[in-house]
Amino acid sequence: MSKIINGAEISWFAPICDGDDEFLGARDIKFKSSWENTSQIVKTADQLGYSNVLCPSSYQVGQDTLSYVAAMAPITEKINFLAAIRCGEVHPPMLARTLATLDHILKGRLTINIISSDLPGDKLPSSERYARSREVIQILKQAWTQDEINFKGSFYNFKLPSKPVKPYQQNGGPLLYFGGYSPEGVELCAEFCDVYLMWPDTEVKLQNMISNMRSKAVKYKRTLQFGLRVHVIVRETEQEAKSYADSLISRLDLDLGKDIKNRAQDSKSLGVSMQSNLRNISDQDYYAEPFLWTGIGLARSGCGAAIVGNPDQVYDKLKCYMDMGIHAFILSGYPHQQECELFAKYVLPKLKNISLPEVLGRVPQTEPKTPLGKGPRI
Repeated sequence: MSKIINGAEISWFAPICDGDDEFLGARDIKFKSSWENTSQIVKTADQLGYSNVLCPSSYQVGQDTLSYVAAMAPITEKINFLAAIRCGEVHPPMLARTLATLDHILKGRLTINIISSDLPGDKLPSSERYARSREVIQILKQAWTQDEINFKGSFYNFKLPSKPVKPYQQNGGPLLYFGGYSPEGVELCAEFCDVYLMWPDTEVKLQNMISNMRSKAVKYKRTLQFGLRVHVIVRETEQEAKSYADSLISRLDLDLGKDIKNRAQDSKSLGVSMQSNLRNISDQDYYAEPFLWTGIGLARSGCGAAIVGNPDQVYDKLKCYMDMGIHAFILSGYPHQQECELFAKYVLPKLKNISLPEVLGRVPQTEPKTPLGKGPRI
């Protein structure tokens, strides 16, 4: 039986893979993906009451994800970290130990974003990449929940004690978030992961995706939570928000935008093509439906749309998604520090802000975590 969740996990984004700017396609050195800039954004999100923060992974333009999370642990207090891991990048038992170590350092403030894209310099067919991810996830679960790691597969074969890799979180270890649209990815998430992450799309298509994933999970006698990765632009008035959206792409050379998009490791994925299709059905101002603006996708790979509007309009859009069954939002904006503060000012206090690891019983009850301040959290 699915657990009834009241509220949503409201998360921000750490731009450790570069790309933060005031104008898309017009690079400014002050927004460079440095430790100084990105650590300040995450500390701000922590102080303002966000529940989690996605720390992405990209070899070409990024800081190392797990090193970054480890460094942020002692200088944050309440915010969880959603650390992206590319399956196959680290030997699975060592990865299990690294994640368990982080989980203890963070006292349960760790969640994991499973990624199955190609490794830098490597190229595998989609079916093989997902097969490798499937093995990595099974090994992590064995390491965290069983007395030993005893695994035989196509990519990995070993038998090891699991005592060195036991995590802080109970009942299965850190939650696994997963985003993918291929048949192999959908099946993988339904069988093993906890939160299915989607990119923006029309409300009808999002509802269809949720229904499909729920049906897939039932085959494995499992239930899933659902999340949405989306940008946001909120201002006091709708016109101010739309004007700011227009200004973001006012200096963008479209050929440069294509180059920026194509440099990403996942630029050829099905999910990225779906974001392009969403923009193709948009109107001349790039709105796919009311308050969903796809102009951001002109200059970035991955999530390519933003919720744009005044505080009530943005809240209503999020509430509509919550009514569908989405209980995790990973938000971002340009520049990230400014938009983090504006969303916290205008919308976050309206939302019941939760931590999914707490709600789903992963964090030990012997050391309850202190609720966040601004934006009520349970």
